[in-house]
Amino acid sequence: MKSLPKLIRRFVSIMILSSVLLIILNFALLVIYTLNLVPNGSPWITAQEVADNLVQNANGYILDKNTALELQNMNVWAIFIDNGTMKVVWQTDNLPRTIPMSYTVSDIASLTRGYIDRYPTFTGEAENGIVVLGYPKNSFWKHMWPSWDYNFIANLPKTFLSVLAINVALIFIIYVAANSRLLKSVKPIVNGIQALSTNEEVHIREKGLLSELAANINKTSDILQTQSRQLRKRETARANWIAGVSHDIRTPLSMVMGYAGQLESDMQLSKSNRQKAAVIVRQSKRMRNLINDLNLASKLEYNMQPINPERQNLIAVIRQVVVDFINMNIDEKYTIEWETDETLTFCIANIDKDLIGRAVSNLIQNSMNHNGQGCHIFVRVIAKDTVCTVVVADNGVGATDKQIEKLNNTPHYMVCDEKATEQRHGLGLLIVKQIIFAHGGKMLIKHSEYNGFEVNLILPMVM
Repeated sequence: MKSLPKLIRRFVSIMILSSVLLIILNFALLVIYTLNLVPNGSPWITAQEVADNLVQNANGYILDKNTALELQNMNVWAIFIDNGTMKVVWQTDNLPRTIPMSYTVSDIASLTRGYIDRYPTFTGEAENGIVVLGYPKNSFWKHMWPSWDYNFIANLPKTFLSVLAINVALIFIIYVAANSRLLKSVKPIVNGIQALSTNEEVHIREKGLLSELAANINKTSDILQTQSRQLRKRETARANWIAGVSHDIRTPLSMVMGYAGQLESDMQLSKSNRQKAAVIVRQSKRMRNLINDLNLASKLEYNMQPINPERQNLIAVIRQVVVDFINMNIDEKYTIEWETDETLTFCIANIDKDLIGRAVSNLIQNSMNHNGQGCHIFVRVIAKDTVCTVVVADNGVGATDKQIEKLNNTPHYMVCDEKATEQRHGLGLLIVKQIIFAHGGKMLIKHSEYNGFEVNLILPMVM
C-alpha cells in the first residue's frame, strides 16, 4: 500500500516544519523583547562619556550641556568621587538625598558590581577620580558576582546543539505517540477503500478514532455487494431468457421457413402469392439471424462463448471469408475486391478462426445492409510493427462524423429504421467488437478513402 507511507511522510514533514518555524519564531520574539527592554544597552559607555566630558576649572567641575541633558532625559543621577579624598566633589542636581557623599575602597568595589541604595550603578574612569551613574530603581538587574566557568563558555555551542537535538527528538516522540493510534486506524480504512474499487467485500473493525468512517465504509460495501448480487441475478436471468426463447423459436421458425419456401417454388400459385411467400422466407431468415446474433452477443458478454485461439495465418482466414461471399452468388450490385498486398503472404496471430471469420462476415454484410443501391466492398490485411490489421471498407453512403463518434464510443444495440419491413437489429457491430476484444484487439470505425464506411480490426501479431 503506497498511500500510507506517503501519509506518514507528510505528517513527519509537517511536524519538522512546525518545529523549525516555532524555534525561529521564539528566537525572533526573544530578540524583539530584549531590544524593547534595553533601549539603552550601554550604560557603561554612557558613564565613560560623562567622565570624558567632565571638565575641571577654577570653580570646580563642569559637565557639558548635551551630556547633562541626556542624563536628565533618562532620569539618571551622577557623582564624581575624588581619588585623594574619596569624597563626592561633583554631583547632578537630581541626586537623591540617600546617596552617601564619602566612600571607602570597599564601597567603590561594591557599587561597581552592584547598587547604591538599590539604584543600579555604573562607573566611568576619569583622571582624578571615578564617575558613578545611578539609574532608576528596577531599571537594570546586575550580576553581583559576574564570573563564568571557562569550560561552560567554551562548550556552549555544543551544549546548545545537544539541547536542541534533545528537544526535537522529544517533540518527534510525542508527535508519533500521539498520532500512532490515528495511523493504525488509517491503514485499514485505506485498504477498505482500495478494496471497494475492485468490488471486493469489505469489513473493517469499527473501533478507534475513525470508527464512524469504518462503519460507513462497511455499509457502502454491503450496499455494493447487494447490488452486485442483484445485477448478476438479472443478467443471468436475461441470458437464460435469451437462450430459452432462441431455443423455443428455432423449431417453429424452421417450419415456417420450410413451408414458405415450398409455397415460393409452387408454380401453381399466383405470382402475387409466391412473392408474399418470398417475403416470408426473407423475413424469417432475418429473424433467424437476429436470434443467432442475440445468442452470440449474450455469450460473448458473459464470457460463455468458448474461445479457442490457435496460431493462424490471418491472411488465409480472411481470404477464405471473401471467397465464400463471392461463391454465394450475391446480388450483382455488390462487388467484393481483395486488396491485400501480393507480397504479404503471412500475418500470424492467435485467433479463433471461426469467430474472426464471423466478425469479417458481419462487416461485409453490414456494408450490404446499409447500401441498398449497391456498393463496392474492399477487404485487405495489413501487417505493420507488431499488429495485424483487417480493413473492411466500402464506397457507399458512409456515415457522418457524429455517427462515427457515437459508434466508436457507445454500445451498438437496437437500431430501427422508419420502415418496419427493413428493421436492423444493430447487433452486427456489437458482435464484431466483442469478438475482437475477446482476442485482445481493438476495433476502429472511420471514413473510408473511398468516401464510404470503414472498419479496422487490429489484432496483436505473433512473431
